[in-house]
Amino acid sequence: MAKTLTLVPNKPKAWLMLLAWGFLIIFAGKFVLNDALPYFGLDEKVYGRFWGMKWPLVGHITGGLLALVLGPFQFWAGFRNRYLKVHRWMGKLYLTAILIGTISSTSLAWTTALAIHWTWAFALQMLAFAWFCTAAMAFISIKRKRIQQHKEWMIRSYVVTFAFVIFRWLAAMPSIIELGTFVERGPTLGWVSWVIPLLITEVILQWNKK
Repeated sequence: MAKTLTLVPNKPKAWLMLLAWGFLIIFAGKFVLNDALPYFGLDEKVYGRFWGMKWPLVGHITGGLLALVLGPFQFWAGFRNRYLKVHRWMGKLYLTAILIGTISSTSLAWTTALAIHWTWAFALQMLAFAWFCTAAMAFISIKRKRIQQHKEWMIRSYVVTFAFVIFRWLAAMPSIIELGTFVERGPTLGWVSWVIPLLITEVILQWNKK
């Protein structure tokens, strides 16, 4: 009887989490198909003025895609508990993907992004810095066997990973495009895509602590 009472309240939360993950996967899938995969064809028309920096861009996209795809598996408790060794290897691959993406993003920030405006280069660099730091803290936490801290930093890391999807979504909105040129709106969108989601995440994480 006691077991039934403890399980029932958790069901709505489990369904809510499932729906949330479903929405995020569909939302990210559109980004992958429309904005990311075309670059792997190495078509100069797709790259446009970025053709000269195609390899850093490919590294940036590859790292982002890998982290985006691997992230949900890291949070899947059933998968983690059943395949702990695979979970650890996927975690290493996730961190490697972010490292590759960060190095590539830094290269792009101070070349093609700087050619647009220094504010855009700075916004992109700070996003890369936040991406690296959150992943590094998740790694340090698990190495020190601080499991709860590791989980929290992984959540923060994935929120920053998802910033690329949010940025593309915001940048394509007609109401946002009407606000001005890319120099006027791009840097702000770069900050908004991760700072606000990370703030909301932090509030939720701290609120749920006992």
